[in-house]
Amino acid sequence: MGFISVLDAFQKWEKETPNQPFLHQNIHGRKITLSYQEAADQIRRMATAIQEMGIEKGSHVAILSKNCSHWIMADLAILMAGCVSIPIYPTTDKATIKLILEHSGSKAIFVGKLDDYASQKEGIQGIPKIGIEMHGVNEEHGWDKMIEKSAPIQDVYKPAKDDLMTILYTSGTTGNPKGVMHSYGSVEFAVSEFEHHFTLPRHPRFFAFLSLAHIAERAAYEFIGVYLGGSIAFPESLESFPANLAEAKPHMFFAVPRIFQKFQESILKKMPQSRLDLLLKIPIINNVIKKKIISALGFQEAVSVISGAAPISPDLQEWFKKLGIDVNQGYGMSEDICVSHMNFPGMNKIGTVGQKYDHIKTKLSPEGEVCLLSDCLTLGYYNDEEKTKELFDDEGYLRTGDLGEYDHDGYLSIVGRVKDQFKTDKGKYISPNHLELPLSDNANIEQVCVVGTGIPQPIALIVPSEVGKELSQDALRTSIKGSLKDLNENLPNYEKVAKAIVMKEDWTIDNGLLTPTLKLKRNHLEKIHSPYYGQWFEETETVIFE
Repeated sequence: MGFISVLDAFQKWEKETPNQPFLHQNIHGRKITLSYQEAADQIRRMATAIQEMGIEKGSHVAILSKNCSHWIMADLAILMAGCVSIPIYPTTDKATIKLILEHSGSKAIFVGKLDDYASQKEGIQGIPKIGIEMHGVNEEHGWDKMIEKSAPIQDVYKPAKDDLMTILYTSGTTGNPKGVMHSYGSVEFAVSEFEHHFTLPRHPRFFAFLSLAHIAERAAYEFIGVYLGGSIAFPESLESFPANLAEAKPHMFFAVPRIFQKFQESILKKMPQSRLDLLLKIPIINNVIKKKIISALGFQEAVSVISGAAPISPDLQEWFKKLGIDVNQGYGMSEDICVSHMNFPGMNKIGTVGQKYDHIKTKLSPEGEVCLLSDCLTLGYYNDEEKTKELFDDEGYLRTGDLGEYDHDGYLSIVGRVKDQFKTDKGKYISPNHLELPLSDNANIEQVCVVGTGIPQPIALIVPSEVGKELSQDALRTSIKGSLKDLNENLPNYEKVAKAIVMKEDWTIDNGLLTPTLKLKRNHLEKIHSPYYGQWFEETETVIFE
C-alpha cells in the first residue's frame, strides 16, 4: 500500500461514512455533534477562505485554543490549504506567543476557546486573527462569517511523504521553546506502529482533554482518530470533566500521571482506603465496587488506558490494577511523535516504560542515554541548525536526553535525565528521578522535586496533595518522615534524602513552575529555592514547613 496522509484518511471517511459522528463539542451544558460530512464542509470552506486571504501554500498558520471541535477543524483546514500548522499551548503568555509567531513566521492565527484571551492578545501583532465566535472570540475575521462566504475547496492539497506538516513548539522546561518539525510521513509511520500493537473497534471513541498542542494528545486523538474514522469528544470545563468523560466512554484513554493521581484522590474522598480495602476483600462486593468505579470514570469500554509524558508511580499503577484498571506506561517525546516504547496490552510490566515498537531501532550510549532511530523522527528544529545537530548522534540516532536501562525481556526503565543530574558538595552526582517516584507513592504528596546542588545530601521539595492538606502539620510530618525512612533504607549515604521541605505554594502552570504538559520546570524551582538549601540542610527537623 502506498503512502496515505492524514488528509487522505479524512477524505476516505468523509466519502465512505459521511454520517458517522466525528466531533462532539460540550458547550453551555449541551452537546453539539458534527458528522464527518458536516465537519468536512466547514473544513473545506475554511481551506478556501485561507487561500482567499492570500496565504500561499507552504505558509505557516498558527492555532491558539483549548481543545474543541474548531481546533481539529482549523488544523485540517490549514493542511487542506497546503499550509503548515503551528499549534500554541492555550496557557502561553503574550511574550511567548509573540516569540513563537515571529520565529515560525506565521501568516495568520486561529483564536478559539481560551480562559484569558485579553491578556494574550497583545502577543499577536501584524497578522490576521481568525476568531471562533462559538467561544466568544470576535475578530475582524470570524470562522462563521468566512465559511459562509467561501465555497468548499475541491483541489485539496496532496502532500508528499517528506512534506513539512506541522511545527510543534515544545513547552520548554528550560529556555525558549524549540520548533519541532514533523512531516506527513512521520505522522503516518507513527499511526501505523500504533495500529500494529493496539486493536481498537471500528470508529473508536476518544476524549481529548489534554492540550492538542502536545504531540501525545494530538497523535493519540486527532491523528489516530482520523486514520481510524473515530469520533472525538471534548470536555466543556474542568468542573464538567468527570461527567463529560463518563458520557464519552472512550475506547482509549491517555493522560499524564497527575490526572491518575487526581482520579485516586477523588475516589478516596468518597471512600477511604481502609473501607475500599475491606470491600475489595469480599468476593461478590469486590466486582460490584470495581464496576462502579470503572463506570464512574467512563472506562467500561476502554481497550487501553495509557500514562505518559512523565514517570508514573508503580504504586499508583498497582492501586488501579486492584480496581481492574491496567494503566500502561509509554515513553516518547515530541521529537519522535511519542512513538518509542510502550507497555502493550496484556504485556504490562509495572515500573518500566515497556518494550520498543516493532520498527524502532534503539541503543544506549556509553553514558546510558537512550537513543532512537525510526521513520517518525523529527526533521529537526525549525531555523536552528545548531540545536538540530546536537539532537542527533553520528549514526543519525535521536538523543533523547534520558538515561535508561533495559532488562532481559527488553523492557526499558528510565532512570533519570542527563541534564537533571546535580552534584553534591562531596562531588557525587545524583539522578533525582528514582528518588522522587517512591516519595510520590505517598497519597499525601502530590508533587516532589529532589534537589541538592552544593550541599552534602539531597533534599526533597514537596507539595502536599488535597488529602495531605487536610491533615494537621504533625500528621503530615509523620507521614512524610515515614516515606523518607522507607526510601533511604537501602540507599548509599550520599544519596539519602536528608530533609523534606513542604512548600506553602502549589506548583502550577500559572506561576511558571509547571509546563503546559504538567512537567516541573526544575531550573525555575532551583532559581527560587537554591539560596535556602544550606539553611534547610542545617535544620534539626527532618520535615520543614516553608
